Amino acid sequence: MMEQELAFESAGEVRRLIVFKEVSCVELTEMFLRRIEEMNPILNAYLTLCPDDAIGAAHRAQEAVQNGEQLGSLHGIPISIKDLELTRGITTTLGSAMFQDRIPDMDSVVVERVKAAGAIILGKTNTPEFGLSGTTENKLGDACRNPWDPNRTPGGSSGGAAAALAAGLCTLATGSDGGGSIRIPASFSGVFGIKPSQGRVPRYGGYGYPAANHFSQSGPMSRTLADTALLLQALAGPDSRDPVSMRETPPDFAAQLDQGVEGWRIAWSTNLGYAGVDPEVARVTEKAARVFEEMGAMVEVPDLALEDPFEAFWDVFSTASYTSYGHLLEEHREQFTYYGLRAFEHGAEVTGADLSRALLRVDQLRRQLETFFDDYDLLLTPTMAVPAFPVEERPAVIGGKEVDPFWGYLPFTFPINMTGQTAGSVPCGFSEAPASAGMPIGLHLVGPRGSEARVLQASAAFERARPWADKRPPVS
Repeated sequence: MMEQELAFESAGEVRRLIVFKEVSCVELTEMFLRRIEEMNPILNAYLTLCPDDAIGAAHRAQEAVQNGEQLGSLHGIPISIKDLELTRGITTTLGSAMFQDRIPDMDSVVVERVKAAGAIILGKTNTPEFGLSGTTENKLGDACRNPWDPNRTPGGSSGGAAAALAAGLCTLATGSDGGGSIRIPASFSGVFGIKPSQGRVPRYGGYGYPAANHFSQSGPMSRTLADTALLLQALAGPDSRDPVSMRETPPDFAAQLDQGVEGWRIAWSTNLGYAGVDPEVARVTEKAARVFEEMGAMVEVPDLALEDPFEAFWDVFSTASYTSYGHLLEEHREQFTYYGLRAFEHGAEVTGADLSRALLRVDQLRRQLETFFDDYDLLLTPTMAVPAFPVEERPAVIGGKEVDPFWGYLPFTFPINMTGQTAGSVPCGFSEAPASAGMPIGLHLVGPRGSEARVLQASAAFERARPWADKRPPVS
């Protein structure tokens, strides 16, 4: 098989090739390391590579194949790990200059489970400091860049994961999502990502002082729906070290991927009643939403209008950030990014009363959307308000509406972190507008809490109707 074909092959097919000894785990790992060496200077998708560890693991994986041993669900599959996950013996920076030389002595739950399933860790992917930004710039080096146009951002905070996947620099990737950090880069970079329901994937393992985890979830990123289901199956399930992890055994996420959406009642919203949206994004995503009618679903436009919930989100999110890392401010202030300082300083100012009001708003929004899903199987929106923009050039006006450049481009993602529900982003087309021609656009599929299998089923139906995995960026 040609190297280019193998680099973009699905995880399921890669595992089959490994099991039937049509490809060697060692040769496969070496190929990805060569590709990373060639393209990472352009994309800065990886912060840390671990070639010796990866080759050693690949040799052990190949020996297991040769000896006829029982193989894990991800056996021999090359994977990248977002650099917010602790990796024992491998540098874990959290995207911060503060930790650029820190080597943990433990693995996070996500890394434990990836290893237990037999995957080969290639390295740690780029992320903004502590995951506090929807784009991927930090003080560790050049910004992470989008394979579709290296002048543009791949999104964040799982920007390195998305860039690596899109460019064929890994077969699977782990991400995490506290305000859109899987779905933002999935949309900007033309891959699939799902934010699981709150607690579906345990979040144990990290630096800093522990803080309540109201919003963040680790999750899978891939180029196909079957691959996402495969990785999510390996990651999901309870862990007593995470007090908010779901206690029930997760369902079989792949069981219904081929069952379609016939008879479903699906809601479509262009702006959730408050968001500014680029007209090209609105056009492409609405056209994509109507594809579900071709597949037998009813697509309706309900009277759904949210009050802008960002203030409450920001109070909770920044307070947790300050709780974890604010103690470092006095001594190491100059080492932090501007957006890190913005989060810590706001978190320091949030009073107990402020936080109580914010948590009430979280509960109100959660109930509003829970009630909404009494009538609908799924909610569709654009994933992002704009296509990917040039690095460090966040838009201040979107669709004729003035927005805060810090968050105005991601109005659809963070509310779903507040509600604890699950949502995915599927590639649904490309921009044709002169200012962003050729950049991917994502469709956002939101389901009730615990409905990852439903979101994956609908996403797989869309994948069959409008395939995307064969589309490859210029830097690949």
